[in-house]
Amino acid sequence: EQIIISVPPLTEERRRDLVKKAKAEGEHAKVGIRNNRKDAIDMVKSLKSDGLSEDLQKDAEESIQQITNGFIKKVDDQLEVKEKDIMTI
Repeated sequence: EQIIISVPPLTEERRRDLVKKAKAEGEHAKVGIRNNRKDAIDMVKSLKSDGLSEDLQKDAEESIQQITNGFIKKVDDQLEVKEKDIMTI
């Protein structure tokens, strides 16, 4: 047997609502990425008291920031693609 479900096409209002939800999830992902950045930088700072040089600390913090920026850009790029996909009729 088959079950047939009729799904009406998305309205403009429903599409906008879905875009808002996608953006909210994207923002949630970026907050998680930033929290991980903070944890990593705190770990590097704690290594300074164990004898890590200031230059290495700064290099590590810059590297962490670059990685963070890369992942945030990926989230933003995916959101842009998803928004276009949702809004395409």
